[in-house]
Amino acid sequence: MLDKNDAQKFSALGAWELPEELQQLRDTVRRFMVNEVKPIEDKLEHDAVRCAPEDLKVLQAKAKKLGLWMMRTPAEYGGAGINLLGQAIVAEEAAKCRMGAYIPALNAFGSDPPNVIWLGSKYQIEKYGVASIAEGKKAFFAISEASGGADPGRAIKCQAVLKGDRYVLNGTKMWITGAKGADWGIVFARTGHGGRGGITSFIVDGNAKGISYKVIPVIRAYAPYEVHFDNVEVPVENRLGEEGGGFKLAEKWLVEGRVPYAAGTIGIAQAALELAVEWAKQRETFGSRLSEKQAIQWMLADSEMELRAARLLTWAAAWKADLGQDLKLDASIAKVTATETAGRVVDRCIQIFGGLGVSKELPLERWYRELRIKRIGEGPSEVQRMVVARNLLSNRG
Repeated sequence: MLDKNDAQKFSALGAWELPEELQQLRDTVRRFMVNEVKPIEDKLEHDAVRCAPEDLKVLQAKAKKLGLWMMRTPAEYGGAGINLLGQAIVAEEAAKCRMGAYIPALNAFGSDPPNVIWLGSKYQIEKYGVASIAEGKKAFFAISEASGGADPGRAIKCQAVLKGDRYVLNGTKMWITGAKGADWGIVFARTGHGGRGGITSFIVDGNAKGISYKVIPVIRAYAPYEVHFDNVEVPVENRLGEEGGGFKLAEKWLVEGRVPYAAGTIGIAQAALELAVEWAKQRETFGSRLSEKQAIQWMLADSEMELRAARLLTWAAAWKADLGQDLKLDASIAKVTATETAGRVVDRCIQIFGGLGVSKELPLERWYRELRIKRIGEGPSEVQRMVVARNLLSNRG
């Protein structure tokens, strides 16, 4: 794991050259994707959202041997304990499959529980966090609501009322990825008046009495859920953190999560660009190859330049976090730049392929649908721009 001293050395290099350890990690994941993931993926339907259980078991066993299991989870709890820059490197490479960044590497590396669980009590860490790593349990993170996912601090209406030794939850969460079938989740509800200070987080068992799920069909193959709480009882010991401290926990999850989120979209776009480059070299039209036409050359060149810029911004945000510095501004910049760049790049690649680009013979149209969502998820582009603008205006007073 790259520590703070190594990150400082990284800065002293004067160039964005990855440390050898991270180069090895990148190459290991890259080989794993080609040698292990792709052969299984090639057997799946175009819009498949999972592979066969027996194939996943084999993939995960191989990933564990390579030290690629639960990479965001601290090593002391059974994960790989990779820092944020390492996570970004892995996210980019693992997204280079048809399922893209929302099911990287066909889930071979496992589903890390929300990182805020490691800030909980010993009881919570053991029962939910450690058990998830050891037993492969899954968790969801529920903060968004129909009243506004981009401004959860003010939009949360889901209520939690303390009655004796337990809280009673009532309300509905929207756009919750992986909710149905999850063993547990972290739910944010209002316990007090006002804005962010009145929000508290709770650990809720996935099969708790009074909880129900409804799928929300969306543009991509993998759908999120509406989660409804009808007098769901949650023991006091399942409150995560202090009452009223939920928003700070949510912000930690969201801000750090934007870095690998951004990196995953870069991975998709990079894979698309590589397909387009090879196609341009071999496709002939109007008496010459596509690669000889200036219009195509410029589309490829613009894509390469924009991807390099997006990657460096994403690495910079991760590197800053690994130095122990505040990364909120940098994470917002990386998230907007990467997701919007990736969308443009894949769009260009589809154009280069023509009709074949929108067919299901290639993964491009699936990636295109996925990337459209990425500009909304984890905080839409407009909210991230607002973060950047506020920083500029406050600093320039």
